[in-house]
Formats: sequence, C-alpha cells, structure tokens
Amino acid sequence: MLQITFTNKEIDELHYERFHHPHPRVQRKMEALYLKSQKYPHKEITKLLRISEPTLLKYLRDYKEGGIAKLKELNFNRPQSELKQHQESLEIHFRDHPPKTLAHAVATIAELTGIVRSREQVRHFLKSLGMSCRRVGLIPAKADPEAQEQFLKKKLEPRLEEAKSGERAVFFVDAAHFVLGAYLGFLWCFERLFVKSGAGRQRFNVLGALNAVCYP
Repeated sequence: MLQITFTNKEIDELHYERFHHPHPRVQRKMEALYLKSQKYPHKEITKLLRISEPTLLKYLRDYKEGGIAKLKELNFNRPQSELKQHQESLEIHFRDHPPKTLAHAVATIAELTGIVRSREQVRHFLKSLGMSCRRVGLIPAKADPEAQEQFLKKKLEPRLEEAKSGERAVFFVDAAHFVLGAYLGFLWCFERLFVKSGAGRQRFNVLGALNAVCYP
C-alpha cells in the first residue's frame, strides 16, 4: 500500500477542490485523496467512488509525483481518424473534382487511400474540410470574365460616381423570367460552383428598374 503523508494545508485544499473544481473528474480525484488523508481503506474508497483499485492507485501515484497540481491535469485520449493523414491530398483532389454524392465521395476516398468509411463518417470528414452540399449555380455560356471586369472598371464604376455627384442617373434593369436551362442539382464542394448553360429561348419577362442612387 502506498504511504502518503498529508499536511493540514493539503488536506484543506483537497477538501475545497473536491467540491469547487469545475471538472467532475478532478473532483473525483480530490475526493479519493481526501478520503485517503482521512485514513479510509482502499477498499472503502473504491466502493464509495465506484472506481477500480488500479484507478485509485493511479490517483495516489499522481499525487505523490506532482501533488494537487498533478491531479488537476486532464489527459483525454483523442484518437485521430486515419483520413487525417490524407487530409491535404484529399482536399486538393476534391477542389478539382467535387463529389456528386456521399457515395461518390466514399468510393473516391477508398480508391485514393484504400480506406473504406461509411457515408456518415465521410460526411463528418468532408465537413471538417469546410465542404458542404451546395446547389450548382449557372452562368451564361458566352460569359467573358475579362470583358465583364473591363466593363466594371471602365464603364460602370465611373458612371456610378457620376450618379452619386448628381451628374447623371443610373438605373439597374432586370427581369423576372422563366427560361430553359441546365439543372445539375447539388455537389459536395468548398464553395458554390457555377457551370455554363444555355440561356434558353422561351421566356416570359417582367421588367423592373432600380435607381442606383435614389430609392423610390
């Protein structure tokens, strides 16, 4: 049996911490050592606290090694997923090839890493990467990003500045309409993806205009 000598100050501190420490596991450790300081037999302590003899002996060794400060340490076992070892390569792959479904992601991970996981496990992994299932957006097939950037910088923004100073009026015109276009559903991705799609020819437009500076 381990022989431990307690000072009155240590006993008082154990008595205080067994009720006031914020973590219940530490409270249990303090209770065990307090009962030990009151000369309770090990069998009685394990029965009262519902812990095993090896657990009690560990508490006692920790106290003998580092005192109350050692008892306050919390070292939880947090096992890491095997997928974490492949996180970087999988993230690179999924940025270029977003999976259509969880089943698709499961199959891709198995093919690239040899690790087979359930759909729910893969769901949690994808979310840990920052991915979520998002609806695919559409942009006109003939869209030219460079031309749009030039229009924004050289035409739209200067005119907006003129509108703010009262030199001209600028209106944004849009239409609510029904069109025929592609629908690709959802993908697991890091940000919403856009694909080019035909605008369709059959449409019903409802036009509206909004002043860029003054709201009616």
